[in-house]
Amino acid sequence: RKPTKVRKLPHHRHKVNEICHIVHVVYRLSTGGLENVVVQLINKLPHDQFRHSVVALTDIDPQFSTRITRTDVNLVALRKQPGQTVWLYPKAFRVFRQLRPDVVHSCNIAAMELALVAAAAGVPRRVHAEHGWEMNEVGGHNWKYRLTRKLYAPFVNDFVAVAQPLYDYLQHIIKVPPDRLHLIPNGVDTERFRPRTPDDGIPEGFPFVMGKQWTIGMVGRLVEIKNPLLMVKAMAILATSGRPGVENIRLAIVGDGPLANEISQGMALAGLSERLWLPGTRNDIPAILRSIDCFALPSFSEAMSCTLQEAMASELDIIATDVGGNPDLLDNGRLGSLVPSNNAELLAHEIFERYSVRLSSNRGQIARQTVMNNYGLDDVMGRYAHLFHHT
Repeated sequence: RKPTKVRKLPHHRHKVNEICHIVHVVYRLSTGGLENVVVQLINKLPHDQFRHSVVALTDIDPQFSTRITRTDVNLVALRKQPGQTVWLYPKAFRVFRQLRPDVVHSCNIAAMELALVAAAAGVPRRVHAEHGWEMNEVGGHNWKYRLTRKLYAPFVNDFVAVAQPLYDYLQHIIKVPPDRLHLIPNGVDTERFRPRTPDDGIPEGFPFVMGKQWTIGMVGRLVEIKNPLLMVKAMAILATSGRPGVENIRLAIVGDGPLANEISQGMALAGLSERLWLPGTRNDIPAILRSIDCFALPSFSEAMSCTLQEAMASELDIIATDVGGNPDLLDNGRLGSLVPSNNAELLAHEIFERYSVRLSSNRGQIARQTVMNNYGLDDVMGRYAHLFHHT
């Protein structure tokens, strides 16, 4: 799917019985948790109540955009170059005036500045969602980003936080009034993400022998905040540990990003290239999760990880770093193992423990039921629909 030209549409203030036009603003439309949420909103919100456009500050990944199943969605790439977003203001203003949305839904701080532009363009409602922090803002301590949020907060009607730490940050640090702040977790399609059955096939290109070799896998952007290189370090530690059976442990890292080459090189230097599967970005994540034995989330920081929720819905054994929203999702270790952030030795130890135990407990089943009870996609979509309809 290529970015389309903007179709000029008549402007109207939204009424409940009219179709609400939402413009979702993201930094880049490509593989990522918040981008998955945007795709869910586009595909799952009632088609007779909502229509959608996407404005990306930089560009749009054609492969990722094929996940959008609706054919009436405007995709607009502003082609932002390195530097201040302010240079995009005139271009963004013209786009908003042409699209005439009822709601602008901006995601994360990079897109928040366009709430000001949307207000100037006469957009009736501006909703801003916070999905998590990058490396230069872990824990919300970066004073420049705090100041940026405080400066642009008056141009936002409602804020969404996907996890309690972000909610607390917006309420107590950015001083967002409680009546403008909403906690809406990410949702999971539990029909797509489900446990493996005997009838399930093997994903295309999957190189490992299920049942004989034990695969631990992670899914996500291959960037510093996700810390995929920690998996490489842990695999190298295991390979030289002399522990029985470690030669059967395999690593799958699904996704793309600037660290892909370092991952390949690190495994090669450890003599473990044949134990790595690095397929890049894939559109068959449910099938891949059903083909691995254990899911890993080695991030430095997480708000509410979509892939962690999806792994829980797939009844996988899980290892995640003890950061952000991970302890809440995993019920402080009851539904999956928690390890300290950026500690390769303890991660390697826990990988071997999970390999040795082979999910002898029923915590995978309990994890799936927890997702179904608390993070069902229909419920989450209903909460967003109510928020977007609010006048």
